[in-house]
Parts: sequence; structure tokens; C-alpha cells
Amino acid sequence: METREKILQAAAEMIAEDMTAKLSVRAVAARAGVSTGSLRFHFPTQRALQDSLLARIYEHLLPGDPILDRTLPPRERLLNCLRQVLAPLGTNEDARTAWGAMYRTFIEPEPTGQVRAAYLGHAREAERRVEHWLTVLAEEGALPPGDRTRNVRFLLTVLNGLSVERALPTGESVLISEAETLNAAVDHVLSTGPAPTAGPTRP
Repeated sequence: METREKILQAAAEMIAEDMTAKLSVRAVAARAGVSTGSLRFHFPTQRALQDSLLARIYEHLLPGDPILDRTLPPRERLLNCLRQVLAPLGTNEDARTAWGAMYRTFIEPEPTGQVRAAYLGHAREAERRVEHWLTVLAEEGALPPGDRTRNVRFLLTVLNGLSVERALPTGESVLISEAETLNAAVDHVLSTGPAPTAGPTRP
């Protein structure tokens, strides 16, 4: 196995055991059976290692990239991307289990620097993934060019809310209401331009 892959596998094992694992250079290098210098060669910073690992995890959980399937119109492709993120959660018991783990890892404990850094790493990768979708659509002309930060945050908020809804008791079909929400969210994003730039204020 190549050194870089050994390092990523060791880091993945540590995260699987503890989602808030610090992934220090010494700990990961020891787990991978490589020198700290070798690890630094492939990942100059701890953040570079964490970002590469999270990107790998997302690729494993969400194989393929629906946004690149140009046989479908932009609207359907963006919908498929959002559905793909929610699909691994499952519904009812599976969703409760997933959110229970999230609560115990990031909400219940004291928000130490280690917990905060672990969560922000996951958040960065999620933002990067949504930004990628919107960039592809903008390059094709389906979205106007410009700052997409507002729409990235909007779509992530929608996904977070729907994932929680899957875990909560409900009297109606979650998937039907979820489909309506996803359609409304995609329609909103495709109809909005970039965030306006701040102009001079008037007295």
C-alpha cells in the first residue's frame, strides 16, 4: 500500500473509533507505521490531513457525482445531489441512530477545541461539496456567476433540517414532505443570483 493511502487508512480507523479524534501527526504516523517526516511530506499540516480524510469519507459514502450527469437537466441533477446526501441516513430508527451519534459526539460534550475542530472539519467538507455543485451549474450557465455563499448555506440548512426531521416522530410520510421541500429549495437557488455587494450607506 502506498504511504499516502496507509496514512489515510490509519486516520480513518481513528475517526471510526472516535469522531472527535485529534489526528495528531505523531498518533497518525504511529498508527500507519510511518515516520512523522513521511506524513508531513504527504500532508504538510494537520488540516490538510483532516480535509483529505473527510473528502475520502464523503466519496465513499456518496459515490459518483450526480451533478456531472449532463443527460439530465440542471434542476434534476441538483435534486439528485441533495437526495444522495440524505439517502445514507435512512428513516425512522436509522435516522435516530445517526442523530443520536451526532448529539453524543458534538452537542452533549463540552465544546472543547478538539470537538470544535472535528465538527468544523466536517462542516468545511460539506460546504465544499455544495459549492462544487453550484460552481458546475454556474459554469454551464444554469446559475449566474458570483458569490454563492448564501445559497451554499441555504442548501446546507435545508439538508440539516430534513435530516433531523427524518429522526423525529411524524404523522405523515416524511419522504413526501421532504420531496416538496427539496423541490422548493432547488427552485429558489436556481432563481436567485449571487448575493448583492454592499454599497455605500445613505444618511
